Amino acid sequence: MMPRATSRANASLTRYIADIRPRFEALLAEMVQIPSVSMDPARAPDIRRMADWAAHLLKDLGAEGRVVETDGNPVVSGGWTTNPAYPTVTVYNHLDVQPAQEPEWRQPPFVFHNDHGRYRGRGATDDKGPALTALLAARYAVEQGTPINVRFVWELEEEIGSPHFASALAPGKGIPRPDSVLVSDTIWVAKGKPAIPYGLRGLLAVRCSLRTGTVDAHSGLTGGAARNPLAELCALAQACVDARTGRVKIPGFYDDVLRPTRAEVASFLESGFDVGRFTRAYGFKSLRTTEAEEVLRRIWAAPTFEVHGLVGGYTGPGVKTIIPSAGELKVSMRLVPNQRPETIFSLLKRFVSEQNPDVRVEAEGMLQPFRGVFSGPYADAARRAVRAGFGKEPAFIREGGSIGAVSIMHRAWNVPIVFMGLSLPEHGYHAPNEYFDWGQAAGGMRTFAAYFEELARMGDRERG
Repeated sequence: MMPRATSRANASLTRYIADIRPRFEALLAEMVQIPSVSMDPARAPDIRRMADWAAHLLKDLGAEGRVVETDGNPVVSGGWTTNPAYPTVTVYNHLDVQPAQEPEWRQPPFVFHNDHGRYRGRGATDDKGPALTALLAARYAVEQGTPINVRFVWELEEEIGSPHFASALAPGKGIPRPDSVLVSDTIWVAKGKPAIPYGLRGLLAVRCSLRTGTVDAHSGLTGGAARNPLAELCALAQACVDARTGRVKIPGFYDDVLRPTRAEVASFLESGFDVGRFTRAYGFKSLRTTEAEEVLRRIWAAPTFEVHGLVGGYTGPGVKTIIPSAGELKVSMRLVPNQRPETIFSLLKRFVSEQNPDVRVEAEGMLQPFRGVFSGPYADAARRAVRAGFGKEPAFIREGGSIGAVSIMHRAWNVPIVFMGLSLPEHGYHAPNEYFDWGQAAGGMRTFAAYFEELARMGDRERG
């Protein structure tokens, strides 16, 4: 039988969630309707408006809230510090969003639409809905007297790789070091099966450019003697990666790879992943493998080399018989724990110079991979909290994408970082017709409230 105090606490939280729903929806509408697209310089005034709005919201809820300036977009910091003796958790989210120019949008992307508990609009699930969910859960925990300090760090450059985020955490900026970090910017593998990521792949983005002439030349007059930069770049790509298997052929590329343990892979398989659903969701006609375990290893725990674009020459209708004067190969490598993008970039430059010394190699961005807690007190606390919030046992997984701020916080603070995302595959991360839903928000509030209680109990044990 459930203890009476626990039953009363659950009833209190249930009432709070039901009562807060209209305000949640009104606030999310305001957030979605600020087009805080960090990738578009023309949206800089909207980025500023989003930061000011968020700082004001924190103050309106009784928390501290302020805008921290950087050389790029600002960061919003604030929260409740009720007692310095209590444990402090910092909740990270980002309030910048992807562009929304796809013709498939069924309504204007920056006009909020409440479709019977489905909250449509750019940024609703990535990452404004989860940010608001965590904030309102923290407010409840503080008002209930939970012995914990909850701080927030809301970034406005996550979608462009967090280039200035580290400066916001520098000493003197006033963002205090917490005892742990909670990140709510991840996605479940399947609806109805909660997932707690504990690892992220890093990223190295590169441009390889080659110029072999000053102008395009007639292929009939010069073909056979002239060098073709596009053909040479294609050959370079093939030298770097086996297109059929995905195996990277750069010497030393796999030397530092930390491979998943059997226990990790077993947890991957508990995530609800289905190869057929994965194939349909992303519109693939076929995959390199159809074995679920191998697919999961490849997208979560193995590095990659991907070709994103080959630029140059003639791309209009028909065939224009020219030898291009220049070309550019756009590639990236997803990296896994213990790989360092700086090391991989050096290996790539050396390999390219051996293959074709005329190719210029330039790094466009680097993000470090991250591996967090898979076991121990924080992982156990997260597991119990998710079970309390959604009534299901979560699976511990990795994610194939990157969150630049995570490795930055890890370097700056060196504290445990736990992921507790709420988004679903069908919510449309980075896709047209993005949405969030009330079921995930309500379950998220229960989960976050339970996690704050778990952290408070951990703090009590440490003080005892």
